[in-house]
Amino acid sequence: MTSSGSPDPLSDQAKGHSTVAVLDIGVLVFREGLECVLVLSAITASMVGESRKQRLPVAAGAAVGLLATIATWFVAAGIVSDLTESFSALAVQAATGLLAVVVLLIVMNWFFHKVYWAGWISAHNKRKRSLLSKSGAGSTRTGVLWGLGLLGFSSFYREGFEVVLFLQSYTLKLGDAIVLKGVLAGSALTAVVAILTFVAHARLPYRRMLVLTGLLLGIVLLVMVGEEAQEMQLAHWIPTTQISWMQPVVPGWMGLWFSVFPTVETMLAQGLAGALVVGSYWFVRRPPGGHESASETEHGTNTLQTEPSEPLLAQTAAIRGSQPLGD
Repeated sequence: MTSSGSPDPLSDQAKGHSTVAVLDIGVLVFREGLECVLVLSAITASMVGESRKQRLPVAAGAAVGLLATIATWFVAAGIVSDLTESFSALAVQAATGLLAVVVLLIVMNWFFHKVYWAGWISAHNKRKRSLLSKSGAGSTRTGVLWGLGLLGFSSFYREGFEVVLFLQSYTLKLGDAIVLKGVLAGSALTAVVAILTFVAHARLPYRRMLVLTGLLLGIVLLVMVGEEAQEMQLAHWIPTTQISWMQPVVPGWMGLWFSVFPTVETMLAQGLAGALVVGSYWFVRRPPGGHESASETEHGTNTLQTEPSEPLLAQTAAIRGSQPLGD
C-alpha cells in the first residue's frame, strides 16, 4: 500500500478489517438506542401507581417502531441494490457513504441537538400531558391509547430511521454479516441499559455514557469523512491532489485504519467535518451578546448550556428538566 498510494476500499485487504466496522456500527447503534431509552424514560417517568398501565401503549408503540425500522431496512437495501444495477459500484458506494456522513454529522451537530432535545422531547412531554388530561376529562380511551402508542412509535422510529440510513454504506462495502454483528452488539448494550432503566429502575451514569459515545462517534466521523472523500476520488467525483511531503510521513496503515490519506481533498474534508462539530457546539454554548450572566455561570439555569467539560450533558439536562429518570 505504501508504494501504490491510497488503498482501494473495495479490496480484500480493506474488507478484512471487519472488527473496526463492527465497533463503529455498535457505537452508533448503542448511541441511538441510548437516546431512545432516555426519551422513553422521560415520557414514562410519571406513569407510576395506577397510571403505570399507561406505559403499555407506549411500549407497544416502540415495538411497532422496531418492526417499522426493520421494514425500512429492507426497503432501503432494495433501493440500493437496484441502484447498483444501473450505476457503478464505486458511484453507489460513494453516494451511500455520503448519506452516512450526513447522518453522522446530524447526530454530532450541536445546533441540531439543541433543537432536538429542547423541541422534540418537549413536544413529546406536552403531547403526553395533553393525552393524560383528556383521559381524566373522560375522553375516549381508544384515542388516548393510540396517542400514547404514537409517542412510543415516534420515539423509537426516529432513531431507527437514522441507523438504517447510516448502515447502507457499510452493507454495500462489507455485506450483511458484518453489519448484523455490529447491530447486535449495539442492540445488546442498549437492551442492558433499557432493562436496568425500566425494569430495575437503576440510576445509570447516562451523562458519562453520552459523553463517551459522543467522543467515539467523533472519531468514527473523521474516519468516515476521510474514507468518503477517498471513495469520491476513486469515483472521479472530486480531484486527487497529492501532498508529496506527507507521503513518506503517513504510513499505509493510517489510511487503512483511520482513513488518513496524503491528499488535499481528504485532509480538507476531515478538517471541515471536525470544524463543523466543534463550531456548532461553540455556537450553541455561546451566550447571547457574548456575555454570560452570573446566574448561568453559577447555577447553570440554561438547560442547553451546562458544564462545559461535558458537552453531551445538554441532552440529559433537557430530559431531566422535564421528568426525573428512573423511578
